[in-house]
Amino acid sequence: MTKKRKPFKFFIATSLVVLMISCKDSKKENVEPPVIEGMSKLQVSSDGHYFQTEDGKPFFWLGDTGWLTFKKLNRDEIKTYFLDRKEKGYNVIQIMTMHSEEMVNVYGDSAVVNKDVSKPLVTEGNNFENPEEYDFWDHVDYALDVAEENDLYLGMVPIWGTSVKGGKVNLEQAKAYATFLGDRFKDRKNIVWLNGGDTPGEQNMEIWNAIGSILKSKNPDCLVTFHPFGRTDSSDNYHNENWLDFNMFQSGHRRYDQETEGKMYAQDNYKYVNVDFNLKPTKPTIDGEPSYEGIPQGLHDTLQPLWNDNDLRRYAYWSVFAGAAGFTYGNNHVMQMHENHTKPEGYGSDKYWLDALNDPGAKQMQYVKNLILDYPYFKRIPDESLVANQGEKYDYIAATRGEDYASIYTYNGRNISVNMGKIKGTEVEASWYNPKNGETTKIGTFKNEGVQDFDASGEQVDGNDWVLILTSK
Repeated sequence: MTKKRKPFKFFIATSLVVLMISCKDSKKENVEPPVIEGMSKLQVSSDGHYFQTEDGKPFFWLGDTGWLTFKKLNRDEIKTYFLDRKEKGYNVIQIMTMHSEEMVNVYGDSAVVNKDVSKPLVTEGNNFENPEEYDFWDHVDYALDVAEENDLYLGMVPIWGTSVKGGKVNLEQAKAYATFLGDRFKDRKNIVWLNGGDTPGEQNMEIWNAIGSILKSKNPDCLVTFHPFGRTDSSDNYHNENWLDFNMFQSGHRRYDQETEGKMYAQDNYKYVNVDFNLKPTKPTIDGEPSYEGIPQGLHDTLQPLWNDNDLRRYAYWSVFAGAAGFTYGNNHVMQMHENHTKPEGYGSDKYWLDALNDPGAKQMQYVKNLILDYPYFKRIPDESLVANQGEKYDYIAATRGEDYASIYTYNGRNISVNMGKIKGTEVEASWYNPKNGETTKIGTFKNEGVQDFDASGEQVDGNDWVLILTSK
């Protein structure tokens, strides 16, 4: 649909929020468009458990939740954010295409007409210097171009689940909107569609199935999944749908003692992977939203302790070693793009998003990706039988292996008793891998038989995490 643009000052006058963000950006930077060389399509690997590029190379999903990127970041800020994440090893950014049916970006451009998602607000042309021509969807296109320049895929949620759950989007509107998205972005290789958006999968299934089916039919080469409500999994409701290429679960933000009745896995995010890994048909799975770094434990009570980098590493290694195809990191300040205000924002966020880019956990996630890709990728399997002294909760020890290597993770520096003989060779070389900095320390050669004990450095305390690596001699 073609819109009749109102002067830019109209948007400033009609909304205090738009006034604040527009003033920050009133000069409208003159940014040269990036040079695009093209990206590889993402595919599910032949065994069904992992991802690969179209030329058959391993793709380990390392995501970041930049949910409000399209709403709150200007063009220069998008370039800064994407470049930072590329340099830290991320390859997927998860973003809300529309946070709500009232979505307006930093330049005052509305996504749709009169809060009707079936009527995207589109102008002819895309000249950024002409506000009569440049629109919300041109800004999304620009972000996709910058992402491609930085070898990033955007995991785009079409419409956040609250709008559908609240009755603001009906079936016919959803179909029209999904058709628009599918047609608009049909030539993009760097989109992964995250249907849903923090919403119960068992509700509004007709709408979510319609959106998923239309996006898949319009963009058959783009992967599609469902981003579900906390402590639930896309496989609960959509595993057998043809449009769902891989599963995504949200392990959520609560401690063991804060868990509500019926959410049986609590913080044990590897248990979601255990279930999904054994489902038929075989599909990859990802923890798409664990506890965020810097967010209150339990989410809403800002007086609670904050989740930190230790917790994010635990979620990453637990789920990946259980067989997940990657991991999505989250940061309280980055996911909502907290501006440089003294006033706290959602969930007690009080840090400027630019500063939070360098929080410890954000820098450490690359090391799980590097470790996994250092060994043969497609033959890797989860194998808890490697561990002779398995524990529960924070004492749990996660293990994965290939034919000639094994990796075993302890979150709190517990002694690891290994059932040897699970990989090839009469002897193995053992090393400790530090998840905080990616450094490896060799500790010796051992017979590949019986039960062998390995003592991690330091005291047994939560966050003193290590990966024991065994390789065949």
